[in-house]
Amino acid sequence: MIIREGKSVFKGVAIGSIFVYKKAGKAVNKETVENPAAELKRFEAAKAKAMEQLKGLYEKALRDVGEEEAMIFDVHQMLLDDLDYNDSIKGIIESEQMNAEYAVFMTCEQFAAMFLSMDDDYMRGRAADIKDISERVISILNGTQVSPEAMPEPVIIVAEDLAPSETVQFEKDKLLALVTQKGSANSHTAILARTMNIPSLVTTDIEIDQEYHGRMSVVDGFAGLLYIDPDEITLTKLQEKKRRADEQRALLQEMKGKETVTQSGKHIHLYSNIGGPQDVDAVLENDSEGIGLFRSEFLYLGRDSYPTEEEQFEAYKNVVSRMNGKKVIIRTLDIGADKQADYFEIPTEENPALGFRAIRICLTREEVFKTQLRALYRASAFGTLSIMFPMIISVKEVLRIKEIVEEVKLELDRSDIAYGNVELGIMIETPAAAVISDLLAPHVDFFSIGSNDLSQYTLAIDRQNQSLDNFFDPHHEAILRLIQMTIENAHKNGAWCGICGELGADMELTAKFIQMGIDELSVSPGYTLELRKHIREC
Repeated sequence: MIIREGKSVFKGVAIGSIFVYKKAGKAVNKETVENPAAELKRFEAAKAKAMEQLKGLYEKALRDVGEEEAMIFDVHQMLLDDLDYNDSIKGIIESEQMNAEYAVFMTCEQFAAMFLSMDDDYMRGRAADIKDISERVISILNGTQVSPEAMPEPVIIVAEDLAPSETVQFEKDKLLALVTQKGSANSHTAILARTMNIPSLVTTDIEIDQEYHGRMSVVDGFAGLLYIDPDEITLTKLQEKKRRADEQRALLQEMKGKETVTQSGKHIHLYSNIGGPQDVDAVLENDSEGIGLFRSEFLYLGRDSYPTEEEQFEAYKNVVSRMNGKKVIIRTLDIGADKQADYFEIPTEENPALGFRAIRICLTREEVFKTQLRALYRASAFGTLSIMFPMIISVKEVLRIKEIVEEVKLELDRSDIAYGNVELGIMIETPAAAVISDLLAPHVDFFSIGSNDLSQYTLAIDRQNQSLDNFFDPHHEAILRLIQMTIENAHKNGAWCGICGELGADMELTAKFIQMGIDELSVSPGYTLELRKHIREC
């Protein structure tokens, strides 16, 4: 029996045979061509095929894992169509008379090195995306493209690493688990694995050896372990662990239709976080009481111009209507930091997490803000819609927001356009907002605590910097004190308070949050039933 340890990104137990997945050889020959024009045509044809494949991957990801996770393939299409990227490839073919494969390879190396040299983690992450699209074009050009459909039965994939495009290509019904030698818990592939509910390990201490192909193995996503050729005693124990996990998952279905109420009778509003209209199916399937966070910025990403008022209105109306009267809380655009859109023309910043983002953009580009607010208020006539504003640090900001809201409502009144009674709230995700929450609460209907950024700013730790994982403690007493203070100040001033960050689904803290007086928890749809069961046992 061989045991290998990795970092779990999704819990569960999978038992089956190993499928060792290796990419095609990446060797690229440098060749002089006599007809650069013909070589350019080869590149254009390969690019067109790659673009068609990426569009197909987007549609497949949309069906399998939802709009938010599918957006990476929109980003890949934008990179593949990037003018500088294409000019570099064409320049090498035409001026140096090099073959298309070599031109793509050299351009990839240059662009990846440029991204890796940047200080911003988000931009460094684009290096992997450039390599992914370039390898796709090269493999089309040289005829070595490998698809991962050659799996005769459900298997455990073992790979050095997996690009998002590779992960999505696997058929879900043939995929038991993912085990990678590299990767991180925050990678796109890890996010996709969690969305597909597949037990997965990253940074696993395993050799990518064909010798493992076809061998019996077990992935224990609870313990972060891979067992290859487990002995009879170990296999029996893990089979029992899997049986209990499967049974627990089935029992959770009994939570549908039940109230989210503690044993002492306190009702907790249990809502879901979504990235777009496509995610509403998962919200309804998991019997969420409403939507506690609609990340509206995803309407702005993966495109080259601002979404129009009509585009936004249709998206918001779709979600609000489908929720059939249940509360839908939509966060105004949170562009900036790790979510960039070129057409916003945000200047390069030393520290974008502390820079021009979210409400700071809205209050300095009021027409962009008003366009979104008009769409939101128009959609509010079709259900129960609330609006919350991100990255607040002062009462002054809240007062200006409310002035703009009144201006928008007046415009709608003059045009005789109907709208509903909209609750207004703010996100508490900066220590400043938490500390002055007693001053902010009288001006809003609710608080929603964004624990991801609140933790990052309180601990002064970039939550995307993997080298600081050992220092990052989301249970830090300072964070919990700020949450307690926020809840108390909300209630003293007649506002309700919820949590929409990752801590909302942290069941080690659920009882503590209830004791603090939390009113609402908003989590990924897949956690809803398990969290409801946990709350009912508190």
